[in-house]
This record gives sequence, structure tokens and C-alpha cells, in this order.
Amino acid sequence: MSDALVIIPTYNEKENIEAIIRATFSQKKDFHILIVDDNSPDGTAKIVAQLITEFPEKLYIENRKGKNGLGTAYIHGFKWAIERKYDYMIEMDADFSHNPKDLERLYDACSKEGGDVAVGSRYVKNQVNVVNWDIKRLLLSYFASKYVRFITRIPVFDTTAGFVCYRRKVLECIQLDKIKFIGYAFQIEMKFKAWKHKFKIKEVSVIFTDRTLGTSKMSGNIVSEALFGVLKMRINGLPK
Repeated sequence: MSDALVIIPTYNEKENIEAIIRATFSQKKDFHILIVDDNSPDGTAKIVAQLITEFPEKLYIENRKGKNGLGTAYIHGFKWAIERKYDYMIEMDADFSHNPKDLERLYDACSKEGGDVAVGSRYVKNQVNVVNWDIKRLLLSYFASKYVRFITRIPVFDTTAGFVCYRRKVLECIQLDKIKFIGYAFQIEMKFKAWKHKFKIKEVSVIFTDRTLGTSKMSGNIVSEALFGVLKMRINGLPK
């Protein structure tokens, strides 16, 4: 039984899903994987089901009935992992924008280096480690993180990062059913709540590479949720 679960939400990721699963299982550390699929019409779940026969008791899938947002997919995965007593839960995208080779570094930041939350950061100390993004998207992401840091005062450089490791005690402390945001702002809210609960957040410098296969899920609504959502977070303070 592994102590660490990698949670990968999917929607139409047939081009990437087998490769990301195999890459994760090829790491020295024994990770388990939970795929949370939002009823992908392209057959992503069928590919995972076939791979489960090859990786029994290491690879799991939860099939949801509709496309209900990134945040709710992760919350579903967190609850699943807590019930099964995993000590560390890692969020990771299916499209290789997050490199599976960095999984152990995030795990170690929590398991060996005292972190309660480990953030795979693209912008540690103002260094920009992003590959294949156009300048508009890069500037939007970079300054969004600066904006969030300024508004909330959270001491994290990459506040919008989606490559994150949590200790189980963090997710047990945060009231997951009270998470307000389901899109881009979900990542901000989770870090903000962890910080408000005085958990130790460590940033691990990673290189983010934009997907080469499949379609991006980024939209204007997701960005606006983040921009206006942080103001609500700062005003309300997100009480426990």
C-alpha cells in the first residue's frame, strides 16, 4: 500500500491518459493514481479501465456523470483518498504540463522537509519557468499570481499553481464541502485556507510545459472567477 495518491481529473484526455499513467508508475517512488473522469465522450475512461487490469490495486477511476468543474473533481478525489487513509495527495494534470518526474520532489517536500503543502511553482522568486505559452497567457498567469499575493497577503509566489501535494491532515482540517470555487480560483482558495489554518507551505521550483496534445480547458470565465474571487476571500477571510 502506497502512502501517496496522485489525483488526475480528466475530460477528453485520450491522447495523454495512458502515457501520463505509465510515466507516473515509472517513478522510483511507489505512487497510486486516481483518475476522476467527468464522463469524457472521447473514451478516456475506457482506456483507464483497460489499464486497471495491468495495474491492479494501484490505478483507480471514479466516473462522474457530468462536467462539473476542476474543483469538484479534486474534492471528490480528496474525499476518496481520505477514506482510504492515504497520507499524501497530489494534484496533477493529465496533459504533461506537470512533469511526473517532479512528483517525488513534491512528495519529499512534505514527507521529508516538513511541509504541509508543497506547491510545484512556476514563479519562485520571480523566475518564470513556463514553456510553450504565448506571451499573453504567460503575462496573465504571472500577474494573476502577483495580484492574488498582493490582495490576500499569502506568502506564495505561484498562487494559481495546480501541481500541489497536501498532507492528509490539511485536507481533513479544511472543510472541503465549504470550498466556494470550482474553477481557476479553486487552487487559490485551497492554498489560502491552508495558510489561514497556519499550515506550512513550501514551494518547489518546476518547469511548466503547455500541452502538445488535446485541448486546453482555460476560459475567460475561469479567469474572472479567480480575479473577483480573491477579493471575496480577502474581505471574508474564509473563516474556518
